[in-house]
Amino acid sequence: MPELAVSVEKVAFLIEKMREFDVKEGASDPDSGSNGADDNMIDVLDDNGDDPVVREITGFINAMTEDEQIDLVALMRLGRGDDGIEEWDELRREAADGYNDHTASYLLGEPLVSDYLAEGLDAFGLTWNDERTTPV
Repeated sequence: MPELAVSVEKVAFLIEKMREFDVKEGASDPDSGSNGADDNMIDVLDDNGDDPVVREITGFINAMTEDEQIDLVALMRLGRGDDGIEEWDELRREAADGYNDHTASYLLGEPLVSDYLAEGLDAFGLTWNDERTTPV
């Protein structure tokens, strides 16, 4: 079984944060100016372009090493079904060939990325706990 450069804990943290991002939607209350409690806090689910979750994900991924970012992309592609675990070296090589400073935006632009990362971990026989809210 190949080794991952990125820890399960880091991937688990990203899965959780990506799921927070995935529930965002377009502005549902564009004229909101009232107290959030009056609106049942519905505005927190709006994607207004200045999303603290996106900033947190981006900062977290940008702080990773190049090898961790490459493995993260390869893990997402594994979970997406691009190739199987037996082709891990090829998936990783392709991710390394396409590596740049935009890993976070690439992953954030991928629909279902949290599910793909979870599936990628499953392919490695690794489990993650969805109750962790801070990286280790």
